[in-house]
Amino acid sequence: MSASLADRRVTVLDQSRVDSEAYQRIERLREALIRRGCQGRNLERFLVRIVICLFADHTGIFKPHEIFADLIETRTRPDGTDLEGRLRQLFQALNSPEPDQQKYLDPDLARFPAINSELFGADLFGDVLRMPAFDAAIRARMLEAAEVDWSQVSPTIFGALFQSGMDPEERRTRGAHYTCERNILELIEPLFLEELRAQFGRLPSRKDGREESLRLFQRKLGELKFLDPACGCGNFLIVTYRELRLLEVKVIRELHALGGDIGKSRTEAVVNAGQFHGIEIGKFATQVAAVALWTMDRILDKQLSLEFGQTCIRLPPVAAPQLVCGDALQTDWANVLPPSECSYVFGNPPFGGFVMRRETERKRLRAVVKDLGASGTRLDYAAAWFLKAGAFLRGQAARIAFVATSSITQGEQVAQFWPTLFKRYGLEILFGRRAFRWIPEQRSAAHVHTVILGLVDRDSAPLCRKLFLPGRSGTVSEEVCLQQISPYLTDAGHLNDPHLVIKRRRSSISGFPRIGVGSKPVDGGHYILDAKDRQELLKREPRAARLVRPFVGGREYLNGNERWILFLEGESASALKSMPAIMERIQAVRRYRASEAGKLGQSLAGKPTEFHVTVAPAAEFLVIPEVSSERREYVPIGYLKPPVIPSNQLLVVEDATLPLFALLTSAMHMAWLRHVGGRLKSDYRYSNGLVYNTFPAPIRAPDLAPLKALAQAVFAARAAHPKATLADLYDPDLMPPDLRQAHVRLDRAVDRLYRHGGFRSERDRIEHLLARYEGMQAHPNAKLETVSRRSRRVRLVGRA
Repeated sequence: MSASLADRRVTVLDQSRVDSEAYQRIERLREALIRRGCQGRNLERFLVRIVICLFADHTGIFKPHEIFADLIETRTRPDGTDLEGRLRQLFQALNSPEPDQQKYLDPDLARFPAINSELFGADLFGDVLRMPAFDAAIRARMLEAAEVDWSQVSPTIFGALFQSGMDPEERRTRGAHYTCERNILELIEPLFLEELRAQFGRLPSRKDGREESLRLFQRKLGELKFLDPACGCGNFLIVTYRELRLLEVKVIRELHALGGDIGKSRTEAVVNAGQFHGIEIGKFATQVAAVALWTMDRILDKQLSLEFGQTCIRLPPVAAPQLVCGDALQTDWANVLPPSECSYVFGNPPFGGFVMRRETERKRLRAVVKDLGASGTRLDYAAAWFLKAGAFLRGQAARIAFVATSSITQGEQVAQFWPTLFKRYGLEILFGRRAFRWIPEQRSAAHVHTVILGLVDRDSAPLCRKLFLPGRSGTVSEEVCLQQISPYLTDAGHLNDPHLVIKRRRSSISGFPRIGVGSKPVDGGHYILDAKDRQELLKREPRAARLVRPFVGGREYLNGNERWILFLEGESASALKSMPAIMERIQAVRRYRASEAGKLGQSLAGKPTEFHVTVAPAAEFLVIPEVSSERREYVPIGYLKPPVIPSNQLLVVEDATLPLFALLTSAMHMAWLRHVGGRLKSDYRYSNGLVYNTFPAPIRAPDLAPLKALAQAVFAARAAHPKATLADLYDPDLMPPDLRQAHVRLDRAVDRLYRHGGFRSERDRIEHLLARYEGMQAHPNAKLETVSRRSRRVRLVGRA
């Protein structure tokens, strides 16, 4: 980890305690307002205005200090009944031009400045604010909030308040998620801040030419332009503005140190809010972003004034941020900021998997993605922002960085849109932070797995690309400098094609036996029985016992639950007709397929005794749960026996040997699954075409026989705990030591089949597997042999 990033993290943690206290007090005010019937957009508008006043009370905008708190405490009744009238008058005063202040006879209100004609007027929110029905509790919560030193609070709190007040369904539909400062800094540090700080540190130290170089650097800071095309409440723009201004303060401080005339020219800031551009689909969020940037501008001007002992507050502001309310995927970004003027495109685009969106949104996303040149039909919504940014900046030296769901760096999405970024738009990965569980500080935020990705035009790419590896706590534990980074966020420097992507295959690249999904009845649940249903059915129809077979899906397999299914294949029509209870279920299935199961069901309605997919192995078979908890180190792979019918939540290999089981349950295969496979929410999703069929076999395939005994040892360790379910045995907190040791011994043996010296980490494993896969793709009749464990490089060796 770089020193600057480590230092900044400490600062953020200290800062977040102040922010958290402010946020909690405003939340208590929100709850008091809700109890009095204030809700929806009216509630959010009122809270935004109060928070603006609290910031102004502590940052020198209101003079003298804390006159807003004094107004509430000394000029309103304790029961709060006159608070509405007093605040209405205050908002009118804040919205009035300076000369009109004299019309207020009340000297307490005349002391307040006219902050901005939009902040407290009807125009900001489109209509006149309806004031809440105040009481003593609301007044008390307002005074409690005023006790916080708001000059130490980040204006990103506006975004937190906005997100927490959003309707959960609206937040889910928009894919809107609050971005805390920690996440923002982990993006903007490697994108530009570290480089700017390094440039500042390299400025000439000799007095001759020092002032000119400082002023040139300051001018450069003032010329940078930023675009957040999914700006929400402006958190990325706010934090970036603050960081640029803080760096500029260091420049101004150095100019002072040179001596001479310490006039206004030496303390004047050139970095301004007009350098920041954004697009946001929500009108209210766009307006909140403008307010938050305005507030940050005031805070920074005050800090500059305090440091240099002279007034540096720029009222009115030098320039306003350029924020556009609109759909970023339908808006021409060049109309917001010409690409030739843009320095950086960044932000946190909406999260949302393809299946989570409405059909109209799916069609719209397909159209946008197709127009931008990608082949993906099931992409995460955030992928469109990467493509749009690539199209916007094609051939420009500007850089791109987004927070995104981890799904765009694993699973089928990698092959669907990364080739477009690499080939059509000429981009390379500048830096990446591997998937981590993103848990922002506010309780309203979503818990998702995310990555942070920076992209740069190929012709402007530096020699060192940074890969940030998360530790157990989610913070960055290691920073690696690489020549190339693959879309799987691995070292691609040892690949012939650093843009290698894994595509689905119909058969195993390693010659493994065929894998398929289990049975899919499409029966509306009429053939599936729980214990009670089974008992009642067999009580009515004892002869149906031979038709009732165990039905095992992922949940039953892992947790030991019991479920059964009617398996009617091969049963004669006369036998079925003689069992009325069975006929009732057959008829129910026919009706369901004909009327409720869509086109697929209608095609099957004429064959109600058959499943859509039928898998009924006659001998012992291997099963792999389609979905498995992210917490598990190993997916609990195993065997089932007839008469079990596997459901389509299990993947089935009917001719699987014990050595194959050993390969599939090994750490090597688990690494492949974690990096190449997809996810369902945060859980691992095993795919036959993308994980099993693409998995490269070991270098010395004939040497698999010794794995048989190690596989048997794993099963023996499981059998030693007969009362434990597989979910219990593979819980990382509960895994028995003998089972863990059996897996460790098996892992070591499998590792040595791939490389004599084994592997030090999962990162080593996946990088070796990707090289092995590339070699097998390019030379199906060749094998790979290791050259050096230390270099992790491979070379092709033809068969003798």
